[in-house]
Amino acid sequence: MSATLSGALIGAVLAFAALIFGFWGFLLVALLMGVGALAGRAVSGRLDLRALAGAFTGRRTSL
Repeated sequence: MSATLSGALIGAVLAFAALIFGFWGFLLVALLMGVGALAGRAVSGRLDLRALAGAFTGRRTSL
């Protein structure tokens, strides 16, 4: 799936959520989509959770 198609699909889902559920539903859907994307990257091995936690706690830099 290309980045353009993915972006269009995400935009359509968020627009639908905003129309049906209002602003707070839109925010909830956006937040859960982000959590799902992070979980998918972690499961596929493309996201190192230890390095990410270290960057947020200040133990390591993100560089």
